Amino acid sequence: MANAVEQDFRKRHEQVPVHGLGLSVDVYSPDLSSLLGSLQRRQALPAYLEIFQATPAALKAVRRQTSDLALSYHGEGLWLIQPDGIDDPGFRQAVAGVADQLRILQSAWSNHECATKQLEGFSFGTYLPPLYTPGSAEVVAANACFVQTQLDQEVSLPKGGSPLLLLEMPPLTYFSVGTLPVATFFRHLTERAPCGLVLDMGHLWTVYRYSGAWKGRTLTDFVDEFLEVFPVERIVEIHVAGLAVHESNLATGCELVGEGNGCGLPAWTDAHMAPIPPVLFEMLDQVLCHPGLMHLRGLALEVDTKPIELIVEEFAVFQRRYDAALPRAGNLEVTGRSMRAVGESGGGYSVQAAVRDEVRRTLDRYARIVSGSMEPSGDEWTGPYACLDDLEQYCSVYLPFEILRWGGDVEAMFPETARRLVEHGIQLSRFISFWFREPRAAIVPYDFFLSKIERFLEFVHEVAPDLDGLAVCEADALRQAAASANEPAVPAVSEAR
Repeated sequence: MANAVEQDFRKRHEQVPVHGLGLSVDVYSPDLSSLLGSLQRRQALPAYLEIFQATPAALKAVRRQTSDLALSYHGEGLWLIQPDGIDDPGFRQAVAGVADQLRILQSAWSNHECATKQLEGFSFGTYLPPLYTPGSAEVVAANACFVQTQLDQEVSLPKGGSPLLLLEMPPLTYFSVGTLPVATFFRHLTERAPCGLVLDMGHLWTVYRYSGAWKGRTLTDFVDEFLEVFPVERIVEIHVAGLAVHESNLATGCELVGEGNGCGLPAWTDAHMAPIPPVLFEMLDQVLCHPGLMHLRGLALEVDTKPIELIVEEFAVFQRRYDAALPRAGNLEVTGRSMRAVGESGGGYSVQAAVRDEVRRTLDRYARIVSGSMEPSGDEWTGPYACLDDLEQYCSVYLPFEILRWGGDVEAMFPETARRLVEHGIQLSRFISFWFREPRAAIVPYDFFLSKIERFLEFVHEVAPDLDGLAVCEADALRQAAASANEPAVPAVSEAR
C-alpha cells in the first residue's frame, strides 16, 4: 500500500508549480495593502502569498488585487485528528468551506495544522497537537484521504488538477504526549495518505524543547536524527516564524520554564508576531541540505500580526539568504494532467471501529488532563515519548490566560458585567473552571471569540442571573462588532504599489 500511496502523492505533486519565497499572511492584520506597498518600495516583493482563512468577500478582493502573485491557502477549523471526522456533519461542512476558499484563491494547495482546537466537546484557543500514537496516525490518514477525495471532486484549478492537501507539523506548547516520536507519527501517516507536509522550523524547535529531546543531544544532532525518520520527501512547503516567551509567562516572571529540571533553554512558544531567532535559519540550512528534500515548492515566513517594518526587514534578509534555494529542490515541471482518475484510483484509508473508539477515549482523557480536571494516566502520558516537565505551567498559567484573555479579553469584552460580578463577590477566575466543567456542542465553523461570548452568558446566568440582561446587551454589541470586522473594505493593493 505504501508504494501506491507514494505514487499517488507524486502524481498529485506534479500539478504543484514552484512557488518560490513567500509570506504567509492574514488578510486583516497587518494591512495587506500597506505591507505590499512597503515591500515594493524595498524591492523585496514575495513570489507568493499564503492566505489565512477569511471571509469569501475578503478573499475575492485579495484575488482581484494580486493577480500577479500566486496565492496559496492556510486553512483553519478543519480538525483532522478527530476520530468522527468523516461521519461528522460539521467536519463535512468545514471541508466544503475549504473547497469554496480554494476556488476563490485558485490555490494549488490547502495547508492545515495537524492539530485541533476542539477535543470531545472542549474548546481551546490555540492549537493542541494530536496524540502521537499509531491509532491517531490512522485516524488522521483516513480523514486526510477523505478531504483529498472531496477536493478532487469539488475544485478544479485553471491549469488542471485539484489542490493538494498539506498537513503542517504543529508546535508543542510545554508538553508532549504519545507513544511514538513525532517524526515516526508522520511517517506512519504518510504511508497511508497521499498528502504533502509543511515543516515549520519554529514548531520543530518546540519539539526539541518540550519533548525532552534536549536532555540527551545537541540541537544539531536532534535535527539530523529527526530528518532521518521524518518523511522529508513529502515536504512541499517550509514555514519560518517567530518564537517568544508567552506573555502569560512574562507576567509570572517565568522565562525559563523547566530550568529546575536542568533545562536552560528559553520557554519559547510559537509566536508569529515575534522576531525570528537566528537559530531557526541555522536549522533551515540543515533541512535544505537534506538529500531527501525532493518536492519542496515554497519557503514562507509566517508574519500575520507582525509589525510591517519588521516583516519587510526580515523578508529582505530571507530573500538574500535563500533566493537560490527553490530551483535546486526537485522537479520544476508542471504536467497539467487531470487528477480525477488518480483520485478515484488512489482510494482512501479506513480505520477499524475499535481503533476509532480507542482514539476517542484517549482524546477525551487528553482534554480533561490538559484542562486540569484529571491526573495524567495511560501509556501516552506515562511512556518514554511523553514529556510532562512543564504540563503544570500549561494548566495553571497558559490555559487560564487563554480562556480569560486570548482571542478577546473577557473583562474588556464585558466591562460592566465584569464590574458587577466583582461587586457580587464573583471573581472572573471562576469562569475558567466553568469553561471546562463539561463538554458542550461545538460552534461550526469554529470561532473561539463567539464561543467565549456564548459560554460567558451561560456563566453569568448560573452565578448571577440578575445580570443576564446586562450581559446579553454587551454580547449583542460584541457580535455586531465581530460581524462588521469580518467583512472589512479590503484596500486595493494596486493603489499601494
